[in-house]
Amino acid sequence: MEPCFIGFPLPKGKLKNTESVRVRSKENSLPVQVKATSRYDDDSIRFLFLRFLTDIPANRSLTLECDLNGSETACDLLYHPVSVQAVPNGYVLQTASEEGTFSIALENHSDHLFKKITAAQQQFQNDCFAGPILQEAEQRSPYTLKTGTWEVAEEGPVCAILKTRGIHTSPDSDKQLEFEARITVWAGKPWAEVSYRLINTSPAPFTIQSLQYQIRRNDTETPARSCVANSNYKTAYQISENGEPVSRVIDAEWLMNEANEQFAEVYYGTFFADVTDEKAGICATVYQAHQNFPKALEADRNGINIMLVPEGAGTITMQSGMAREQKFLLHFHQPSESLESLNDRSIVYQMPYRPWTDPEVHQNSGVWPDIFTDQLNYKVEQSLVGKADAHSRAYGMLNFGDSYDPNYTAQGRGNGHLVWSNNEYDFPHACILLYVKTGIRRFLDYAIANCSHWMDVDVCHYHTDPLYIGGQWEHTAGHVINGVMVCSHQWVEGLLDYYHFTGDERGLETAIGIGRNIQRLLNTPAYAKVGEANARETGWALRTLTALYIETHDSDWLEKCDRIVNDFHVWEETYGHWLAPYTDNTLIRVGFMISVAIGSLIRYYRVFPSESLKQMILRQVDDLIENCYVKEWGIFYYKELPSLNRLGNNVLLLEALTAAYDLTGNSDYLTYGLETFKNAIKDAPGYTSAKWVEEDAVLIGKNSTKEFAKNMLPLAGYYRAVSESGMTIQ
Repeated sequence: MEPCFIGFPLPKGKLKNTESVRVRSKENSLPVQVKATSRYDDDSIRFLFLRFLTDIPANRSLTLECDLNGSETACDLLYHPVSVQAVPNGYVLQTASEEGTFSIALENHSDHLFKKITAAQQQFQNDCFAGPILQEAEQRSPYTLKTGTWEVAEEGPVCAILKTRGIHTSPDSDKQLEFEARITVWAGKPWAEVSYRLINTSPAPFTIQSLQYQIRRNDTETPARSCVANSNYKTAYQISENGEPVSRVIDAEWLMNEANEQFAEVYYGTFFADVTDEKAGICATVYQAHQNFPKALEADRNGINIMLVPEGAGTITMQSGMAREQKFLLHFHQPSESLESLNDRSIVYQMPYRPWTDPEVHQNSGVWPDIFTDQLNYKVEQSLVGKADAHSRAYGMLNFGDSYDPNYTAQGRGNGHLVWSNNEYDFPHACILLYVKTGIRRFLDYAIANCSHWMDVDVCHYHTDPLYIGGQWEHTAGHVINGVMVCSHQWVEGLLDYYHFTGDERGLETAIGIGRNIQRLLNTPAYAKVGEANARETGWALRTLTALYIETHDSDWLEKCDRIVNDFHVWEETYGHWLAPYTDNTLIRVGFMISVAIGSLIRYYRVFPSESLKQMILRQVDDLIENCYVKEWGIFYYKELPSLNRLGNNVLLLEALTAAYDLTGNSDYLTYGLETFKNAIKDAPGYTSAKWVEEDAVLIGKNSTKEFAKNMLPLAGYYRAVSESGMTIQ
């Protein structure tokens, strides 16, 4: 009865409520927990999210059925549901397993995350748990924590998640750092996930010397076995049968000297510590420890020390407004449970089972951009997959889930430092589009890893200027150093996808925060005069705000949408076309920026169609063809200015041509993109595993995530249109 989850879309009008949704295997109706993460404007369910328990067969596939109109309920013998009970000043989460009752008591405004845990027929009081204990560099006293009020984030028979927001303080510092904690419990399981998210809510950078969470045994006098285990292929155990200290540190040097051929967003290896005596055992697994180095574990007869930042293993400096979540699994077990069994649970925690639905489910829902085609061109499919896999990876607590951009770095934009992409062009959304098109699991894992980083590091959680709060930083050094926020570098579609596919409400909350930031920016003088900014600026803003309206149906998003659409009309009337300032005395056409605007306007048009908007889009595409297309070479130039009039190969123009085809059915529009398309699909870099250390990162590969993010929708949409029109690609 393994805990699983899945999210998928439904066609409009298909389902109004969740009461009759069931998941079935051949033998049983399975335990299931259902919620709607999005609805259409008629209140029917747009995205359905399911948590359920099922047996996973060894080395065989498993097909389950989701019945939207079921009646039977899960057999009570299959599982022990989770209960969430409000008690004075807190909550108690409880379930049962083969080892007996498993319960966690949480107390409001406490200096411990746990008040008490009952597991493996033992009770662990709050003095068994210490931390997280935060030590700032060059600071004498550590920062201790105080929780806030615990709240229910999600509740049901299969899974319960409680959350709190608290503070870290130190008697030697006037800084006050905030944190968020989440505790997740599953039905019938003797383990719980702890999520700890540190937020630098001080105006200065914060350098972490160490960050630890300690678990102490009830009886340190009795003999115990201590163990630390690490793997990327076969697990290596360090074991002391008499409770002597065993430890392992994961740092840059370790990663550089360890071979690993796996896609790290899916799995790198396991990393756990265990202490077991004659009464019970406690095992702690750190999630994606290698990817988020530095990390360390130590176990001895006294207990386990989880070093989320081990002292002396590298510098972690969190800039003001930066956050970062770290997660670990606490597994309470009987003394008879084998290390192999603990290792299995740890590996599954690192690489959980991910059910998936056929791409036809996504295609038939009508939710996604039209990227599906009945014809398969192997070169096109291989190119998309190759571009997705070839993105560079960056290991490091503040870096994993992002990539550095070699071009921006070489241009000197980071003043000699690495320039980080900060998920430019919405890499997670591109990954989700490829996932729903192919059903290939790793593209979902790519999106999850990058959204986790995006929500924490690439968004401003604290600032003295409200223009920054909630916004997404433009690509810059150190992710945020000397960073700015502009409308052209903030996205939300990937975050909304993340919410639908994981059920994590923080994806939606972060997306709304970005939208509010864009609204505030659009009120500033920089956007007051039509034509003063390039078409990309308000084009991306329109895409973001339209997506949020589709998601929430909140008309507040439309005020700025309507203004942007009207501004494009005025812009065209004023200058004849969407010309943008480049030098002080020159207005020029920038094809890919105009294409961004067209791609955003077509999204708005699908929600609010009008003949005037349709004709404006077509006029701008016609203008691109007339003035930016070099017919002698069959390709568009980069920018209209003579000093920048080189041949380009920006695939965003394909999105503009596809929009014109979709509006008219005229395949002539597609012919202007054939050379651009053929050049793009030939360029399919492969995955590399070459590594090097730079700044606080271990880097792999040199292709920014921006490249695939920019390519996915234009290439897939254009190819669908070409196939639909009957054209052939030689």
